[in-house]
Amino acid sequence: MSTTSDLFENLSDDDELWLADIETRTINLEQELSAWRQARQRALGDDDYDPDEEPIRPREQVPQDEPSGPAAGRADRTLHDRPTSSIHAATSYAVGPDKPRAARRQRPTNQRTRTLIDHGRGTARRTRRFRGRTLTVSIVLLALTIVVVLLRVFGPSPSWPASVATVQNEITTACQNPDVASEPDQVNFACNKASSQILWVFSLMTSGNNPAFTDAKSGREGLEPIAPAQGGTVAWSLNLHHPYNPYNPIDSLEVAARAINNIVGGATVTAANGKLAVQPGLESTPSNCARYTGSAAVISRAGFPDVCAQPVSNGTGQAALVTDVYQQWLLGAPPAAAQEASVLFENANNPGNPTVQAILKTLSGSAA
Repeated sequence: MSTTSDLFENLSDDDELWLADIETRTINLEQELSAWRQARQRALGDDDYDPDEEPIRPREQVPQDEPSGPAAGRADRTLHDRPTSSIHAATSYAVGPDKPRAARRQRPTNQRTRTLIDHGRGTARRTRRFRGRTLTVSIVLLALTIVVVLLRVFGPSPSWPASVATVQNEITTACQNPDVASEPDQVNFACNKASSQILWVFSLMTSGNNPAFTDAKSGREGLEPIAPAQGGTVAWSLNLHHPYNPYNPIDSLEVAARAINNIVGGATVTAANGKLAVQPGLESTPSNCARYTGSAAVISRAGFPDVCAQPVSNGTGQAALVTDVYQQWLLGAPPAAAQEASVLFENANNPGNPTVQAILKTLSGSAA
């Protein structure tokens, strides 16, 4: 808040009084000259007037070394004839505006005080208006901030499609089957608690989590992205209590879990000639193990597929494994789709991730 200093106001008052004093002095001098002329004219009309006598000067102009008593002649009578007025009762004046004055004409303080009370200072009014606008803007910004915070805290937050919760419950039931692990290494990446989201992510990517999904072009049915014939081949080893039904979400998820685990850990199957055939998995390659676990070490046993010596527990390693599984499970899938599956897998607990939301908008039937 800016204030007008007393010094500034005093300087302004001094300038006003100085101009007023000059004006008053001019008027007084004119009145004095007029009185002096009148006295002169009366002196000229007097019989005792001596034409050679000097005109009587005003009292202020009589030098101190000249006699001022009766010897001054007619001066006393001349002075006596001057009109008595308040000419010489005027205030004594300073030599200049920067000199102190013996007395000043007082400014009407009561009027000035009343003006300040009624109207205030101009600068004060401008300051109050400015502060008022600033306060209003601040209140509006604060209100907007509060609204944004409340919307983020209490408003609807991004989430997975409702179908995800349904499939998660179905996964819990499907993973109770102990035969979903790979044979004979018992790799169970698909139903492991830390990585079981791979099942609903793949189902969401390939069929919109719709167990009644049918792809007329490929003949694929149900949740898992394999043909019914392939699913039937896998289902025989799952000890199902009824014939495999791809439209049954539990059967479909069990088949999907076993297929994923075989891709990861490999499998030992009986060939047509009756001999055991070892089919390697993604973990059978040292270079892959280095990507998934950080170590290239593998475990090799006769009649078993090689597997990584270290578990795939790192988040980055799991995401890399999911990318590779998707490309082998859904043959012909573009690398971009496999990468999207990996992003959804990594953000299973963060559906509000901008990349996740962008992917969900591109999925057909994701809200099913």
